[in-house]
Amino acid sequence: MTEARRATLRDIATALGLSVNTVSRALGDKDSVSAKTRAAVQAEAARIGYVPNTLARSLVLGSAMTLGLVITNPSNPFYAQLISTIELKARAQGYSLLLLVTDESAENEQRATEALLRSAVDGAVVVPVQAEWDHWRRVRDAGIPLVFVNRDVPELDCDMVGVDNERGAYEATSHLISGGARRLLVLEEDLPITTTADRVTGFRHAMADAGLEVSDESIRAVPTKRYDSLALPWQPEEAYRFAQTLLGGSHPDGIVTGNDYFALGVLRLLAERGLDVPGDVAITGYGDHPYAAYLQTPLTTIRLPAAEVGSTAVELLMQRLRSSSERPRKTLIRPELVVRASTQTPARL
Repeated sequence: MTEARRATLRDIATALGLSVNTVSRALGDKDSVSAKTRAAVQAEAARIGYVPNTLARSLVLGSAMTLGLVITNPSNPFYAQLISTIELKARAQGYSLLLLVTDESAENEQRATEALLRSAVDGAVVVPVQAEWDHWRRVRDAGIPLVFVNRDVPELDCDMVGVDNERGAYEATSHLISGGARRLLVLEEDLPITTTADRVTGFRHAMADAGLEVSDESIRAVPTKRYDSLALPWQPEEAYRFAQTLLGGSHPDGIVTGNDYFALGVLRLLAERGLDVPGDVAITGYGDHPYAAYLQTPLTTIRLPAAEVGSTAVELLMQRLRSSSERPRKTLIRPELVVRASTQTPARL
């Protein structure tokens, strides 16, 4: 049995009576090759199943033509869209993508940095766990540019792009207050990350600007760490069970949730308690996930600019690959308040 052999540039050159150099230039879309020759080379390459040797190309170019993407939770709809956008933008620039998932684990994140170093990626877009950062210093010092997404590592002074989460929470809270809510509660995830802290800060600022008091009881962290995998999507039952302990005889007239899944759980509990949404309790989500507009009571929420964040991250990384002397840029993109029935009553219109 004859062993299959990988098709080469020389095979194409021999079939067409061209030089290997001409074939290489034709496949590389070089201007010095005529359109007729380029078309013939591409057709022959497709016929014999030629695939470029990326390892050999990286040795010639001094570049792996690969970008790393380190994500904490790929099932999060925001990060799912981020992955899609970054892959599309990277491919348009001629780069492949190496995807690594940390599952919000510092140990997994260290493994991811080792994989980036072994793969000699040209640069990386990273959602950091924020528990430790020395391993990211190793990557940066190895000459691999980093762009952090949504969470920064200030000690490393790298490029960063993310959502203005403080502004998003401020607008959600202010919207409830403008509709008449005065006893407000915020439900956030219990992860010690800046995105959560920024949303809580936005809630506090909106309350302060309205002259409303914020007590420790007003800010609640929904426990999520009992699950084996943090890469699972937020579970609505977490907020459902947690809210049972909060909604006794009295209840808030406005609830700000840190994600739409939490809002989903709270909406179910409110219905079971016979509380009208938004008449008795108005509620906002965060994320504008696909189901938010199709609930029995469509959810007012904050729409996150995932595609814009992803595009900006790739642009920053491309700029960093072209010039390492520019000062790092920190970019926050403003999210959008989407108003639906969960906050709209005749009195609030």
